[in-house]
This record gives sequence, structure tokens and C-alpha cells, in this order.
Amino acid sequence: MTYGIITQVAAPAELYDGMHRQLLDHVGTAVEGLLLHVARATPTGFQIIEVWSSKELLDRYNRELVWPLLAASAGVGSAQEVPRPVEEEFEVRGLVLPSAGLGF
Repeated sequence: MTYGIITQVAAPAELYDGMHRQLLDHVGTAVEGLLLHVARATPTGFQIIEVWSSKELLDRYNRELVWPLLAASAGVGSAQEVPRPVEEEFEVRGLVLPSAGLGF
């Protein structure tokens, strides 16, 4: 079952740019379970829209990579000290990525 999530972050889009570069350096584009990742700047910060093959794989990716890198970038001691973004789950009703040969 797929899992969709929209993440709103009230921080400069440059924070996203830096994290995105670091994550690509660590794992490249082969992230287990990640089907789609799109980010954009918003008037109050940035937004990330993702589709995963499961919530468990997203949670593991965040726990093992995103939050530790963010904590280090923010200069705090642990991921628990980093303010949490606003997240909204959504039901994925269809996804087509022609270049990847993916569609459902």
C-alpha cells in the first residue's frame, strides 16, 4: 500500500537545498521505498510532497538519515531538539512516472 505525505516547513528554502544536497551525497537517488519526491518554495518556507511504498520505510529513512543530518546542520545535539514540520498524509489514488516505467 502506498503512503503519501505533504510536509510544510516554515524555514528558508535554502535549508531544504542544503539538506537535499547532503542526502543525495549520502544515498544518491536509490532510496528504498521512495517513489516520488518533489519540493517547492512557498511564501512561508518550503513544501515537500512524497509518495512512499510504505509509511514504515519513510519513518526509517527519516529516523536514520533525515533527522540526524538536520540536527547536525542545525547545530543541536539531537533530532528531538529540531522543530517538527507540519505533515499531512494523503491517499495516493494514482501515480504515473513514464520515465521510470511506473504507473498504478
